Amino acid sequence: MTCQLDPKNTWSVQQFLNCNIILKSTNKEFRVEMRLAVLYRIGQLYMISKHSHEQSDRGEGVEVVQNEPYEDPNYGNGQLTEKRVYLNSKLPSWARAVVPKIFYVTEKAWNYYPYTITGNFIFNLQCSFLPKFSIHIETKYEDNKGSNDNIFDNEAKDVEREVCFIDIACDEIPERYYKESEDPKHFKSEKTGRGLLKEGWRETQDPIMCSYKLVSVKFEVWGLQTRVEQFVHKVVRDVLLIGHRQAFAWVDEWYDMTMEDVREYEKNMHEKTNIKVCNQHSSPVDEIESHAKGSVCSLFKNIAHSLLAQRNKRKQNLDFRSDST
Repeated sequence: MTCQLDPKNTWSVQQFLNCNIILKSTNKEFRVEMRLAVLYRIGQLYMISKHSHEQSDRGEGVEVVQNEPYEDPNYGNGQLTEKRVYLNSKLPSWARAVVPKIFYVTEKAWNYYPYTITGNFIFNLQCSFLPKFSIHIETKYEDNKGSNDNIFDNEAKDVEREVCFIDIACDEIPERYYKESEDPKHFKSEKTGRGLLKEGWRETQDPIMCSYKLVSVKFEVWGLQTRVEQFVHKVVRDVLLIGHRQAFAWVDEWYDMTMEDVREYEKNMHEKTNIKVCNQHSSPVDEIESHAKGSVCSLFKNIAHSLLAQRNKRKQNLDFRSDST
């Protein structure tokens, strides 16, 4: 059912929710320059594992469900990872008020370094009122200063997007995440001699690599799409800034690792992180999802009621003006 929002008609809530309004996704291409070389694969794996462990506590954070080798006919050998990201306390107040207390996003990633694909989506609630919400991230790494404007031509040549550069040294991060030991302006690597990055470092330092991230966010709820998608893009940007700062500041920890070393480290950290996250979730998954269904369905019924009330009020005003004339 494709809908035209005609103010002269009065719709029921169910008609509104069944309406298929076509909404475009919002796309941004983030470019994060690093004082490293593109042989950063080990650092990437190390950073993701350690960062996930640090950000997980009291039942929130990242649970690793699957992490195993994967072969793709086009990209070759890689790694498939599936995670559940529990993040209720990290949501804004307007979102926390309406989502379930135990709320998670499923993330699947296919890593064929230097090319990776990540997809995030709310776990399937089988709820007729649940909107389509998705985040899709494609990543490529190159040894340059973010100068390749055609890097995603094969995957998304005609996708309209905003390009945003991220400076790991000079861009501000949320105060609660700041650590002086992870500040590239104050950190200097003992093993590589790199660090103490000052304003303009990208023009004077070498080697430099760039992490290109094409991020597409789609939240198909008329009236809420812009607010939610802008919030998600801001969160993604903050995560990219913090994670890449940490990868640089932790370089002495991973610089001498082999791929076998980092895979073993990754395995151990996943086990420790799962313990931190999962021990707090005593309710079985079916019970969690049952609770979530009711909360989310109720949320979108309320949204529909609110939007329809506004729409029907406008209709009444139009009718009143028509009668007056």
